[in-house]
Amino acid sequence: MPPTHRARPREGMLAPDSGRMVLVLTLGLASMVVAMMQTLVVPILSVIQRDLSLAPSTVGWLTTATLLSAAVFTPLLGRLGDQRGKRPVLLGVLALTVAGSVLAAATDSLALLITARVLQGASTAIFPLALSVLRDELPPYRLPGAMGLVSGTLAFGSGFALVGAGLLTQGADPDYHRVFWLATALSVVALAAVAVVVPPSAGATGGRTDWWGAATLAAALVLLLLPVSQGNLWGWGSAGTVGCLVGAAVMSGVWVLVERRVKDPMVDMRMFVLRPVLHTNIAGVLLGFGMFTQFIGISYLVQTPAELAGYGFGASVLRASVLYLLPGAVASLVAAQLGGALVRRIGARVTLAAGAGAGVLGFAWLALAHGTTASVVVAGILTGIAVSFGFATLPAFIVAGVPVHQSGIANGINSIARSVGSSVGSAVITTLLTANTLPGLPPGAPRLPAEGQYTLSFGLGALAFALVVLVALAGLNLDRAAEAGHTVVESRSPSAERAERGNAPARVV
Repeated sequence: MPPTHRARPREGMLAPDSGRMVLVLTLGLASMVVAMMQTLVVPILSVIQRDLSLAPSTVGWLTTATLLSAAVFTPLLGRLGDQRGKRPVLLGVLALTVAGSVLAAATDSLALLITARVLQGASTAIFPLALSVLRDELPPYRLPGAMGLVSGTLAFGSGFALVGAGLLTQGADPDYHRVFWLATALSVVALAAVAVVVPPSAGATGGRTDWWGAATLAAALVLLLLPVSQGNLWGWGSAGTVGCLVGAAVMSGVWVLVERRVKDPMVDMRMFVLRPVLHTNIAGVLLGFGMFTQFIGISYLVQTPAELAGYGFGASVLRASVLYLLPGAVASLVAAQLGGALVRRIGARVTLAAGAGAGVLGFAWLALAHGTTASVVVAGILTGIAVSFGFATLPAFIVAGVPVHQSGIANGINSIARSVGSSVGSAVITTLLTANTLPGLPPGAPRLPAEGQYTLSFGLGALAFALVVLVALAGLNLDRAAEAGHTVVESRSPSAERAERGNAPARVV
């Protein structure tokens, strides 16, 4: 049987309350780096394209490389964290992120930039590893608030990266290298903080690494995400797109066969289909779809010149980030704390449904009333709260649904589910916004989508969050383990309180 108790707190740690808060803030900083690496290049792609004389299809590989790298590294590193210890793997991932950031900041070569983005893509594994550290180090009743705060840094990090990139590339001669130096500085600070604050790993299971399982899962994910990210350029009915999707289905079957036959699989298939895990991953896909629908939809909408399209605000990249996107990111960070408190009080299932309901309202608002700045900002705040509540609750379902020794890989798979949803959302919304453009624009003017395409896009975002409500209320209510918040609260027994003082281990339910 896998161990179900928490490790005894180690001597030499900081005082319980202050030490735990420092640990949570450190892991939050590390997780913020994850979000930054995903959105950092979005505002500077045009700058890189100009400086290196690249075609739009070529510069797009700077985002695709990070996505594919995350798909390969995240489940493998999450499993290695379970087997070899979270702290050393977390330090290794941050070191790779620093190396990638330095390389990107110091080069003008496309090949080296793509290599750097591959190294930065490994940072996606930081988030599931951070959640596993929290599960190892905190009493169960403190987990919802801590996981909520760490999860909230994901949305805030995305907004911070957009604003930082916009500020650093202002002026007549923008330099993209400054943006990567910013990423380097924050990654170094996160690495140093983790090295000092995160205690030595406890509860490592050891065992052989399932390299065949890792390779087949990576192949399946790459074959899925590659056509999703490149479908607009290749054509959705092209041989390359269809071939990759068929290959993804075949490799998924091969992966399942491998995992069912090896002695120590990377992913236990029985865990993978547990109701809390399965439905949490479905919710993760939908949340990722909604998050990128908000990000891309609002970004494109507010930058549309009203004098040409009859709608939009003609905002610059910096103004779009600061005025229209940053309020939602800040609201996400604040809502993360509220989400953690609600998980403890009313349970993860109800909290997830309530947050998703706010997302439905926000996207419906965007679909029907996106003609004023106030409407866009308020609707963006509502959708930001929805994403934050989702990120705050999904780890609670994972914690309640899997044994301690599988939490790293389970959270890693959930991170990949969100990445898949984000990629699909990006592809779908981009396709919609290029499928029906305005006629009669002046020669040389950019192609602009008809306003109805934004209404349709935001309507799909509302549908995605409505499905999250359905998953929360119908898909997760039949298993008591899904009521992660109540399970965690109920575990605050006398033994848990003694564990807080370092006198006895507390049992994780």
